[in-house]
Amino acid sequence: MKTVSGYVENITFRNEDNGFTVLTLSSGKEDITCTGNFGYIGQGEYVEIEGEEVFHEIYGKQIKAINYKIVPATDELSLKKYLGSGAIKGLGAVLADRIVDKFGEDTFRIIEEEPERLAEIRGITTRKAMDISTQLEEKKDMRDVMIFLQGYGISPTLSTKIFNNYGTRVYDIIKTNPYQLADDVTGIGFKTADEIARRAGVEVNASVRIKSGMCYALTEASLSGHTYLPKEKMVETTINLLGLRDQYLNADGTYNMELLDNCFTELVLEKKLILKEIDGNQAVFLSTFYYTELNIARMLLELNISTPEDDYILGVKMDTVEDMSGIHLDDLQRQAVVATQNNGVSIITGGPGTGKTTTINAIIQLFESDGLEVSLAAPTGRAAKRMTEATGHEAKTIHRMLEISGGQSDDPELDAKFGRNEQNPLETDVVIVDEMSMVDTFLMHAFLKAVTVGTRLVFVGDVNQLASVGPGNVLKDIIESECFKVVRLTKVFRQAGESGIVTNAHKINEGKEVKLDNSFGDFLYIERENAQMALNATIGLIKTKLPAYVGANEMDIQVLTPMRNGILGVNSLNPGLQMYMNPPDKNKNEKEIAGVVFREGDKVMQIKNNYQLEWEQRTDKGFLVDSGSGIFNGDMGIITKINNLTNYIEVKFDDDRYVTYDSKQAEELELAYAVTIHKSQGSEYPAVVMPLVSGASMLMTRNLLYTGVTRAKKCVCIVGIKETFNAMVKNEDQHKRYSGLKWQLINYYQ
Repeated sequence: MKTVSGYVENITFRNEDNGFTVLTLSSGKEDITCTGNFGYIGQGEYVEIEGEEVFHEIYGKQIKAINYKIVPATDELSLKKYLGSGAIKGLGAVLADRIVDKFGEDTFRIIEEEPERLAEIRGITTRKAMDISTQLEEKKDMRDVMIFLQGYGISPTLSTKIFNNYGTRVYDIIKTNPYQLADDVTGIGFKTADEIARRAGVEVNASVRIKSGMCYALTEASLSGHTYLPKEKMVETTINLLGLRDQYLNADGTYNMELLDNCFTELVLEKKLILKEIDGNQAVFLSTFYYTELNIARMLLELNISTPEDDYILGVKMDTVEDMSGIHLDDLQRQAVVATQNNGVSIITGGPGTGKTTTINAIIQLFESDGLEVSLAAPTGRAAKRMTEATGHEAKTIHRMLEISGGQSDDPELDAKFGRNEQNPLETDVVIVDEMSMVDTFLMHAFLKAVTVGTRLVFVGDVNQLASVGPGNVLKDIIESECFKVVRLTKVFRQAGESGIVTNAHKINEGKEVKLDNSFGDFLYIERENAQMALNATIGLIKTKLPAYVGANEMDIQVLTPMRNGILGVNSLNPGLQMYMNPPDKNKNEKEIAGVVFREGDKVMQIKNNYQLEWEQRTDKGFLVDSGSGIFNGDMGIITKINNLTNYIEVKFDDDRYVTYDSKQAEELELAYAVTIHKSQGSEYPAVVMPLVSGASMLMTRNLLYTGVTRAKKCVCIVGIKETFNAMVKNEDQHKRYSGLKWQLINYYQ
């Protein structure tokens, strides 16, 4: 048994369900990795941990905690933490400890009134002592605030943010409404604010806590794609979140709503929440989401100007385009083209092989024959690249079309600035957006703000694909509103119908039986009865068989899985695949980031939007072609260089965009030999391997399988158990999304 103590410098991982945590403890001499069930513990806490010293083959020495206790901050501990936090230039943790050990609680008085005495400390000259005194005086208010906040377990980094936001007003805020911190300060969420409130003596059923919990419940719901929640569901979520179930649950299973309703009414009156009736339910929105969807509805309806053209003239023009280009359209495709000519907003939807690309090409040529400028866009870089290749016209990501740039806030994911907006709209006559199912509420809102009335919009996508990762159900809501012209392409063309990928994708979508008999050369099934056998077969396919079979590099072959956890989840698959596809090599640098070993040559994915990350587009010879900012959730690349001296990692993304990450930024990367099917949306790969053995029914759904299969260009290979595959085909359950755009569109003029 070993006992260690120190400050929690960083929390690498925390399972909110069971409290299992991986953290870094700074003991003053060294940083120690500790693991165990810690319940709630926050950065900046001073803790004493008793546990077993173990050695992990990848992560090195660790303390496996058995017992722990949070040590209340004493004045001396707070003094050491502040002085060693970096707030005073030239003063680190070691010198801070020496100063406080010598002068104790009299430290600040000595520094302020007798600074020359600091020279009694080894490592401090008289000049340095005077400099420390000067800096301390200049930062007296910040110092006092930081020490005050340390009593609430707040780290120096967050303390600085709080001080910069509030100044000395922080004392009143902590006393009156600590939950305001979660609203105003990036990096402080509800759970951190709730812990501060607990230490400040806020009652568990205080109205300020309940109100903050309601807003947090709706914010958390947005992470699952919802833009609102039914009131009953919002209340239940809030009560469970706050741990108030026993206090508010009546014997008959209903909730005592008196206090909850009072809090709810206050939030509505404050216009933080919006209450509407949708489909017979009381729908509760955060005001941000409500007004965003309202504005989307308004802008779409304003753009939907009917511009009917003479049928005969339009028919002649279409015949000319077909003759000159060699494009031949069927009746549904012609309807789709006509729709784009006669309507300000039109939607074309259809599955694989139904001729969406042919239709897009005809639309482009027809508009260009009239002298109109056509712009093409897609939500992701891969989708935009595919669109460019299919049309011969440059397609941009929506973000790039909007000329995105990163600002200077502390949260790079939220800090998006678009050069194209109401004041500087897009200069084009027509915009065609592909893969619309991936577009979420906030991206749609930003896009529409840059479109002027008179510009025609053509939205193309497969409504049966998974919904966007972000909140909302934009494409589906637009279609179901019946406010716009929608053409559904249903005919599978002969050449596409010869493909097992296309044929079986449609069968999956319709819930029909798929024969796993390998009768198609591009739709293969390999039976394996357990997860380990499926993993071994997956590795074998990628390493030996599939590259030659589809004429692609092994790095271009993608493993897709429904889940993150388990043997066949991405968290287990990636280290295993890394070992076979990019093993340790003395000639390759590697670096551990947040418990993950990255190596030169690794395939990686960006897992959150970062609008501040700068990229450079270079030729093979290193010449700069273009530059910009913004790397987005789902972007994939290869690590080209790791510099362990400077702690930088260079990644080459699609379109030869090079990005340099520091160690902190690199926490936004994860290995991508295997990715979840959700993350694969908008991408297309030469070959896809899907290991399917077992999984929770809520994950193993029909539209998930459909989305995964349609990511393959030349071959999809199912590895696992037939029964699991067939169960997914039959499981038409979809994650219910509560979104308000359809309702907003239908009711806008009422």
